[in-house]
Amino acid sequence: MRIARFLDPQDQICFGIPTGSRSAELLTGNLYTGLRPSGETLMVSKWLAPLDPLNIFCIGLNYRGHAAETGAPIPEHPIIFMKPTSSVTGPDDPILLPASCAQGPEVDYEAELAVVIGKRTKDVPVAAALETVLGYTVANDISARRWQKYGGGGQWVRGKSFDSFCPLGPVLVTAEEIPDPQALTIGCELNGQQLQSGFTGDMIFSVAELISRLSRDTTLLPGTLILTGTPSGVGFTRNPPVFLSPGDRVRVSIEGIGILENRICAP
Repeated sequence: MRIARFLDPQDQICFGIPTGSRSAELLTGNLYTGLRPSGETLMVSKWLAPLDPLNIFCIGLNYRGHAAETGAPIPEHPIIFMKPTSSVTGPDDPILLPASCAQGPEVDYEAELAVVIGKRTKDVPVAAALETVLGYTVANDISARRWQKYGGGGQWVRGKSFDSFCPLGPVLVTAEEIPDPQALTIGCELNGQQLQSGFTGDMIFSVAELISRLSRDTTLLPGTLILTGTPSGVGFTRNPPVFLSPGDRVRVSIEGIGILENRICAP
């Protein structure tokens, strides 16, 4: 099932199956206990991020190609950081460049497959980890590189936490439609130019491995979001570097899920 979250004309938050650019079949029930088609079509006044996540775990340097382009060694363990839930924004929403870095924030794009946990999970083995997945969506791990490198005392969280720095969407595709999350093409376009073109099979730690490792002695609650890393082609590794500017449009696409597009705006 392809699940969208949206505002209806009365500004009520709804879940539905998209039936057009501005319409959806209403789904009733609960995202985590089950949604059912109602047969009722609603007009959509605004598409939202497909969920309001409870926690957001992120994985750094999880594609071999991306590790190589940065000159970093292949990690022995997943590099884990988190984003605040306040950074989430939806499809077609603006990504705001932060004004809080005097020398320029050097804001970058990162196309990522996002995993949504659907059930309470702890100490799950790799072989059973995908059974905990509700579905998948497209994410863009927006990163202010100067803040990431110099503004957080060596920690990455600050440079990845600004408002609008976690675009998600356009839909949540339930897990049965993506039996192998390691078999998807993933890419990013900036103003129509393809800058990232990758394959989820290039992940160093698979989706199942990430869920298993994150759940060790740690409860992953329904609604936990996991951003699984980005392929090669990010802006700061290019010569000359490519950073986001007001007026740019960035499009992240993942096979079987869709295209997440956002415009870049001044603060």
